[in-house]
Amino acid sequence: MRRNRKVKILATLGPSSSDKDMIARLHQAGADCFRINMSHTNHEKLRYYVSTIREVEAEAGRPIGILADLQGPKLRVGTFANGPVFLEIGSRFAFHRDKVDGDVTGVTLPHPEIIDALEPGHRLLIDDGRLRLRIIENDRKVAVAEVEVGGKISDRKGVSLPDTILTSGALTEKDRADLTAALDADVDWIALSFVQRPEDLMEVHEIVDGKCGVMAKIEKPQAVERFNEILELSDAIMVARGDLGVELPLEQVPSVQKRITRTTRKAGKPVVVATQMLESMIQSPVPTRAEVSDIANAVFEGADAVMLSAESAAGAYPVEAVQTMSHVAEEVESSEHFHSILAGQRGEPDATPADAISASARQIAETLGIAALVCFTASGATGLRAARERPSTPILALSPNRSMARRLALVWGIHSVVTDDARSLNDLVQRASRISAEEGFAAPGDRIIITAGVPFGSAGVTNLLRIATIGADGKSGI
Repeated sequence: MRRNRKVKILATLGPSSSDKDMIARLHQAGADCFRINMSHTNHEKLRYYVSTIREVEAEAGRPIGILADLQGPKLRVGTFANGPVFLEIGSRFAFHRDKVDGDVTGVTLPHPEIIDALEPGHRLLIDDGRLRLRIIENDRKVAVAEVEVGGKISDRKGVSLPDTILTSGALTEKDRADLTAALDADVDWIALSFVQRPEDLMEVHEIVDGKCGVMAKIEKPQAVERFNEILELSDAIMVARGDLGVELPLEQVPSVQKRITRTTRKAGKPVVVATQMLESMIQSPVPTRAEVSDIANAVFEGADAVMLSAESAAGAYPVEAVQTMSHVAEEVESSEHFHSILAGQRGEPDATPADAISASARQIAETLGIAALVCFTASGATGLRAARERPSTPILALSPNRSMARRLALVWGIHSVVTDDARSLNDLVQRASRISAEEGFAAPGDRIIITAGVPFGSAGVTNLLRIATIGADGKSGI
């Protein structure tokens, strides 16, 4: 199954998309990877999703990526003795470390790490930002705040902390259990929620130990401020615009999205743009013009993948949402401006043989009208370098590592095929030529470019570039 677009689609599974038939339909409609939201998924359901996706994968004959998205710390206020209360602007409201009966004067904040970290001037956003309070004093037992934006507050409403850095880290006990279960189920990506600092990723890497890719979700201002450090410790990035739009002024989110996307692209790592891309299609079979423009903007920016959340997980039109996203992406990528915009954003290659070869391969391919750029990649590094160049030429990634082929299903422009590693230079050419023809990328007389690392089987090395011509039989290479 060959896609007619370079950007990938990440679809979330849920009540609307939990059986095998629907997952197969979503894949057929355009979903390249599936997201399992651990906020709403127990371990039994996780194993069911993974085994079902693998069945669909086997029947489709194409590697499908699976991302397990960890819940992260969920910060909530306590409960109110007599139901919801209304907070007036200018009034004072206390957050208590100890358990109290909530009322209009205050409520328990059952997170001692927050009480310890709050300082005068720090903001608390309640109920997705509908209420805003600012701390005026804190004796580490009671933090007193002034109400800046008032409204109704009720039991267990969520708390966001745009100014406060928590020392407790991003992994909760639930996350650790979910992470272990996800690794046991053999997922391809782990997404870490509410990252604030690079140290948050270290514990995850220690547990993962290279078994899957680690994706940092950027959804807090603190992560934006330390983004370059976080990027260095991440295998991929997600611009999680939902919580980011709560804790940052909404008008800043588009520019933050562009900066994160371009910086991540320059680093040669996958970047996913997520949240509310087709929100209206949860209940409507057609999107709004603004939503179409939102998807188009992410595609024009060269994002590796765009994501559907509730649209595919709980919406009334999951297949239509995937189809709409795919059609918009195809239309954008066929635009006369698409490749010129990507070329204008392209950075200079790093001063390494691998990056120089990848940049040269893209330039040669576009100059000679090459049919396909074929990468032999065991570790994924050669494929990632090819995708970093954002070539107009199709990228065919051949890997002996099935888990890596699945991981690359999330990466821009890459069509992954699982195959044995090349045994010799001649086998390299013949294998690349045969698979290029079988997968519909090349015909007799077409030329392909092959990049690989020698000695064969050396992970992370790209030091060979070869141009081959597809033979008259449509399979062999010259």
